[in-house]
Formats: sequence, structure tokens, C-alpha cells
Amino acid sequence: MSDTVIRFDDVYKSYPSYNQITGGIKSFLFHLPQAIKELNSRRAALEGISFSIHKGEKFGFIGKNGAGKSTTLGLIAGVLTPDKGSVHINGRVSPLLELGAGFHPELSGRANILLNGVLMGLTKQEVLAHEQKIIEFAEIGEFIDQPVRTYSSGMYAKLGFAIVANLKPEILLLDEILAVGDIRFQQKCGKVFENFKNNPEITMILVSHALESVKQYCTRAAWIEDKKIMMIGSAKEVVDAYERANMLSYSAERTRTEKLRTPHRRHKIKKRWGKVFCAKKVASKMHLMRKDNIGRKI
Repeated sequence: MSDTVIRFDDVYKSYPSYNQITGGIKSFLFHLPQAIKELNSRRAALEGISFSIHKGEKFGFIGKNGAGKSTTLGLIAGVLTPDKGSVHINGRVSPLLELGAGFHPELSGRANILLNGVLMGLTKQEVLAHEQKIIEFAEIGEFIDQPVRTYSSGMYAKLGFAIVANLKPEILLLDEILAVGDIRFQQKCGKVFENFKNNPEITMILVSHALESVKQYCTRAAWIEDKKIMMIGSAKEVVDAYERANMLSYSAERTRTEKLRTPHRRHKIKKRWGKVFCAKKVASKMHLMRKDNIGRKI
């Protein structure tokens, strides 16, 4: 646990804005000054975050949508680079960010096992040594020798999960993916994650909105809010603090909304039969009904 496998030092990450460009060439030309200005503007995703994760830790990231969790995983996976600061990774990263993301649709399942294993940094011999175990785990039968473009979405996900689960992950990245397939395969996935959790050689990074899963599988967690880290600590403490903060925020927003919906007392007129009317609407209606001397409405 003393070996640091992931370290972020004052990391900043931003993305360019392409609002006018994505609208097509016509939109770009009609809004040329604004489009040129947007080419030089960037949208911040992370602002000065720092943390470290040790070998064998099970670490979770929680926060609202757009807070920067998936960007953090992308930096760990190496598919993104920071604008400022440094990211240090010591180990082979096995991402489960999108199952089957590295599959070639025209290759068979068997060929894609080899392709994905090599992309993860293993040698051909190491992948072939685990090939039969992966095929048995995936439970897709004779389809293993068919092009993956003929697979159903469930078969696609099961093969992707089987590859990562059986190719000796060192640093495992999970973005909301904890179980796939039918209920029996989901139970198998649960057993795999329990093995990962109890294996001191595997470092597991989980991003999830399922807070109970974070408490179940993670020992430590970080709460990312508005592109910055709000809190790092034990998974239970961080999740409890996040839930309390969001409960208070929800209660305050609900109270404010109810006040806006409730009309002021002086704006109400009660008729004898109990119906409620808005004073402004009644006055406006009475004005429209007035007529001048020759019968025209004013």
C-alpha cells in the first residue's frame, strides 16, 4: 500500500468550445466574429486537482454530472493530456470505460481478444495463455469465431468484460460499469469484483453515481465538485458528506420553488363560490371589456 501508482499534481484540463462550428458552415459564417472568438476560448473541466492513489487501493470518485470525474479517468487512462500540472502512472492500465470500445467490427471475437490484449500492453503469448478462459467466461459459444458486428449488445459487452476481467489488470478503471448481461452473468460479475476488491495487487478506480457501490467496493473516495476536489477520505465519510450536502441543496431549492409558486395574498380575490383569481388578470380583463361611446373596445 506504500507504493504510489497514480499521482496528480495541480492538474488543469480544459476543452475548446465549438458551438458555432458544430452548427454547420452556414451558422459559422452568419456568426463569424463570435465563432472566431470561440475558437480561442476554452471550457474548464478540471482546475488544480491533486491526489495520490497507492497500489492495491480501491478508490472511488463521486460528484454531479459535469464535475470532472470522467475527465480524471481519461487522464489516468492516458487518452487525455493535462493542460497544466503532471500526471504520473506506474502500472498497466486496464480501462472498463466503454465495453468493447477497442473492438474491430470486421474481426472475429477471438481476433479481438488478441487485439485488445496487445493494446493493453500484454504480449501475444500472454494473451493466448488466457484466451480459453476468456472465451468460457464470455459465454457466447460459437459466435466467438464470428465478426463482432454480428453480436448483440449483450454479447458485445460480455466479451469486453471477460477480456478485462481475465487479463491480469494492474490498474482497473471503471466508469459506471459494474455488471453487464443477464442476471446470471451479473452475479458472475459481482464475484469478479469481490475478487478484485480482495486482491492487494489490483488497484481499482471506480466512478459511479451508485453511492452504495462506492461504499461497498472502495476503501477511499474523492468528491469532485465544480472541477475541484471538495473532499478526500474514507469512502463512507465522503459519500455521507456528499449526500448531506445534496440533501440540503435539494431542500433549499424546493423551498425556493414553493415560494415562487405561491401567489402573494394581495394578488388574490376570493369570490363567494370559493374560486381564486389573480387580481392583475381580473383588472386586465375588466379593462378589455370597457368600450368607448361608439361601442369599440378600448
